[in-house]
Amino acid sequence: MKIGPIIAFFLLFTLIIAVPPVILQYSGNGNLLDTGFWTIFIFMSVLTFLVLMLMMVVYQKNAEYFAQAFLAGTTVKILGCLIFIFVFLANNKVNKLIFGVDFFYIYLLNTGFEIYVLLRNLRHKNLR
Repeated sequence: MKIGPIIAFFLLFTLIIAVPPVILQYSGNGNLLDTGFWTIFIFMSVLTFLVLMLMMVVYQKNAEYFAQAFLAGTTVKILGCLIFIFVFLANNKVNKLIFGVDFFYIYLLNTGFEIYVLLRNLRHKNLR
């Protein structure tokens, strides 16, 4: 699979998962979002994008290592997110329940997208 369609899918996906928080903000339910929600959103989106690009570069160079690149990228992503959580919580006073829900909303959807890309690429590999 080429990198161009994955970038387009990722941008579309990012826009789709940004819609519910925007609706919450403008419908008067902004208290359900953490004050640093968009910082978390941008950090996770950029991190997911970098992991996807790393996986696709590995896939283009040697498809046999794609699954290992996925596992390495996912490991780096979760470690990066944990470090981000510690730094963010140390520097900001937040409602931990709202922060947790917001964080897992973004993290789980981005991880789900990575898995979708993995399965899509593995399916194309098996069809050859």
